Amino acid sequence: MLVREVMHPNAKVINFQHTVEEAARLMESEDCGSIPVEKDDKMVGMVTDRDIAIRVVAHGKDPSKTPVQEVMSEGINYCFDDDDLNDVRRKMTDRQHRRLPVVDRNKRLVGMISLGDIANKAGDPGLSHDILSKVSHH
Repeated sequence: MLVREVMHPNAKVINFQHTVEEAARLMESEDCGSIPVEKDDKMVGMVTDRDIAIRVVAHGKDPSKTPVQEVMSEGINYCFDDDDLNDVRRKMTDRQHRRLPVVDRNKRLVGMISLGDIANKAGDPGLSHDILSKVSHH
């Protein structure tokens, strides 16, 4: 089974200069916990709900004034929409990721894949259990 068959299409991105408040609102409207961050039309990192909680709220920063670039996790891991789910499972497990951006062969963002997508759409609870047990183990 290919990633494109189970991914969540139409993923959103946020510009690195936007505020953390805007990122949180986008997460709320998209019902997600992470959003790729773009700069000059390239993904440069991810901002997660955990980044916001730890790097903004815990440090008393103003989310309406703090740019996403200050709190995002730099660098980006991704998979291709035509990758095999087993390859993506290994990538998620090895790097302890619960979500990955999905790009096409032109490296354009086309979706996101999560453990939930794998569990719900792939019809393989063993696969999602394997990933979750390895990702959750520190």
